[in-house]
Amino acid sequence: MKIEELEAERTWLAFDPMRQLRPHLTSTGFVRLVNEIQRPEGYRLVASWDGEFGRVVAALGFRQVTSLAAGRHLAIDDLTTLLAARGRGHATRLLAWADREARRLGCEHIHLDADTHRHEAHCLALRAGYSISAFHLTRRV
Repeated sequence: MKIEELEAERTWLAFDPMRQLRPHLTSTGFVRLVNEIQRPEGYRLVASWDGEFGRVVAALGFRQVTSLAAGRHLAIDDLTTLLAARGRGHATRLLAWADREARRLGCEHIHLDADTHRHEAHCLALRAGYSISAFHLTRRV
């Protein structure tokens, strides 16, 4: 297992795990969205490689944010592992990487968004020391 940050020219390597989390995306659309819109806004992408699979099997997308409510924090928008690679510690190691990066950047907290129906993600985050501290409410406009 190897954890590494993916630069723009390697964004495509994270598409398979991200497609599982965001099935509406195409490979071209994913790369374009990340590289042309999200990266300029501070989005970063980290991948977990699995030697047995010979490819990226998990990915974490995040950005550094400063808000009045939470101060400087790391906001994890995307965390996903291919179904076949779950239970091998990829997401746990990605969260540990994010923790080290948050400390390096001087962040006070890490915020992780997980949709309400993603019970496995909730359990993973709680085991990793996260707490449910707020509701994230949305409204379509």
